[in-house]
Amino acid sequence: MTSAQSTQGALADPPHDPFFRAATAPAFTHDLLAGLAAGRYAAVRVPGFLPRQWCEEVLGALKEKAFDSYGTTRIHPPVMRFGVGVSDHMADGGVADSYWKALEGHHEAWKGLGLPFDPFRTCREGLAAHWPHGVAVGRRGGREMGDGVAREPNQGFQVHFDDALREYAEDLLDTPLIGQFAFNLYLSVPPSGGETVLWRHRWQPGDEAYRLPNASYGYDEAVVRGAESIELAPEVGEALLIDPRNFHAVRPSHGDRRIALGFAVGISTSGQLLTWA
Repeated sequence: MTSAQSTQGALADPPHDPFFRAATAPAFTHDLLAGLAAGRYAAVRVPGFLPRQWCEEVLGALKEKAFDSYGTTRIHPPVMRFGVGVSDHMADGGVADSYWKALEGHHEAWKGLGLPFDPFRTCREGLAAHWPHGVAVGRRGGREMGDGVAREPNQGFQVHFDDALREYAEDLLDTPLIGQFAFNLYLSVPPSGGETVLWRHRWQPGDEAYRLPNASYGYDEAVVRGAESIELAPEVGEALLIDPRNFHAVRPSHGDRRIALGFAVGISTSGQLLTWA
């Protein structure tokens, strides 16, 4: 092989981190969850986590309801949602009192769907099936946080990261966290677009130069230029766990609505998984 051929091969095949990969399995096993927490995986996918019939039942109920949007001064392009997320109720590095009042309406709205099962509880039970320490909704000041939202990012999510340790001045939950996941269960997916993209890049101070002026959560994609990436196309009934401390984004959808149930998952110091939205 000539020197030129060697150089071309190096350019065609950039170095790959063997731990930066997505695992696919029939269930969220203890080893997979521990591996995601330890950094052996960037994501874990479970196809058929929720039966298609159940997805259609939840989706049918949701399509009868009006969705709100996240605060458009913070999240642009607009992302629609059904339910309440704590991110719209942040105040001085903490959680505003308005969050707890909004949660009352959240619970009433989900009860109003008339579903024969609680989809968020079903998702938590699926996560807990092989995790010895169990899963519960997290608490703050003794009060239970929101259990999840339905999100519809048809125009995509900007490049961003999620890390409760950096987003809040003190511990978000009553129990300190040592790791964090993001959970999504896909109810409806478009024929094209809607992919989740993960980059092998975590926040560092210099990244603030790329923060978008019109969206406090988002960054110009140049922030991950040159970083290794994974692109994951969603499937109906599939559950996806990622480490959201890696920069990630959702591409715009084409041809149909992209609706997923979602919540954050924290690994507590006790080993229990705690969720919130």
